[in-house]
Amino acid sequence: MEGGGSNTNFYRGSTTTLATNPSPAANGAGAHKGDREAAVDAELARVNKLPAHSSYAIHRIKVLNKLRHLLSIKRTTSQDEELELLFASLSI
Repeated sequence: MEGGGSNTNFYRGSTTTLATNPSPAANGAGAHKGDREAAVDAELARVNKLPAHSSYAIHRIKVLNKLRHLLSIKRTTSQDEELELLFASLSI
């Protein structure tokens, strides 16, 4: 068995999800929502370049997918707080 990673893109989400969402003003998310989506997309692109079996990359993808989900829905106060904590912990 050989060591090392593969170049397999293991992100299983759709990259069109955020592009088809209504504008930030339409769902009351504020003007910086587009910036956050772009930051998450850029981070996903960076992490997808890492080895597919990297536990760091797998965890990061899960957290980024959670961020994408929270950005795409109308959030409760607790979900807003979770979103802020996730962004702060990821430093993106």
